[in-house]
Amino acid sequence: MNDEPAENISGGDAGGGTVAEFTPGDAGTRAEEVVDRLGELYWRKTYGGQDAFECLVRTVLSQNTSDKASQPAHDALMDRYGSRDGEDLAEALAAAPREELADTIASAGLYNQKSRTLIALAARIVDEFGGEDAFDAFVRESDPAEVREALLEMNGVGPKTADCVMLFAGGRGGVFPVDTHVHRIARRMGLAPADADHETVREHLERDVPAAKCGFGHTAMIQFGREYCTARDPACLEGPEACPLADRCDRVGVYPETGEVVDPAAAPEADGG
Repeated sequence: MNDEPAENISGGDAGGGTVAEFTPGDAGTRAEEVVDRLGELYWRKTYGGQDAFECLVRTVLSQNTSDKASQPAHDALMDRYGSRDGEDLAEALAAAPREELADTIASAGLYNQKSRTLIALAARIVDEFGGEDAFDAFVRESDPAEVREALLEMNGVGPKTADCVMLFAGGRGGVFPVDTHVHRIARRMGLAPADADHETVREHLERDVPAAKCGFGHTAMIQFGREYCTARDPACLEGPEACPLADRCDRVGVYPETGEVVDPAAAPEADGG
C-alpha cells in the first residue's frame, strides 16, 4: 500500500485519522468493489480529528487549484495567523487586513476572492459560534444534516467543501465528497448516471459504498484520477492492461479505437445513442 502524499486535501500524515479496516472480496455493489480495489492501490484511512475551522480554510484554499499550490498558502497562513497569543485562528482571520491575507495566500490562486471569503467565514464563525472551538464541537457533535445545512448556508462553501469539513474534521462516516476527479470517474466508470451532477454522484456513492469506506474511497479516487483516469488522457487509451480498474469500468466517453475522450454527459451512450 502506498503512503499518503503530504500535499493533499486531507493534510497527509498531519491530517489525522487512523488506518481503516479493510476486507476486500465481499463487496455488495460495484461501487464498493471499485473502492476495495482502490484500497489495494492506495492508503486506507478513516478520517477525522482535524480542527474544523482550519479544515474549512484548507478546503477554501484548495478550490480551483492543486494541492501543490494550496499547501504552501495554507502553511503561510498558519505561520502568520495561527499562533497569536490569546487569539484563535478564526478571530485572527476575522481581523486580518484583506490585502495582507491575499498576499499571504497568493500561491493558491484567486487570492483576492479567497481572502474575502476567508475573512467573511471567520467573522461568521466568531459571531455565530463564539470562535473556532465551539464551531469544532458543532461539526463533530451535532446532527450531520444540521451541520451540512449550516455549512452550505455560508458564502463560499459548496457541497464539496461542506463534505470535506464533515469528513476530515467531523470524522463523519458515510460522507463521500465529490470533487472534479470523483465526478468524472464515477460517471466514466458507470457508478453514476453519465449526466449526473455533483450532488447526484454523491448520492449514488454514499448509497452504494459502506460508510466506513467512503473516506478512503474519496481520497483514493482522487489519486486514481491523477495517476490513471485523467480528464484528457486516461490510461485506458493505451489498452486495458494500462489501467488497474479497466475490468470494472464502462469507459463512458472514452474511445480507445479513435483516441477520443469526451465528458460522459456528451457521450452518445449517455442518451441511448
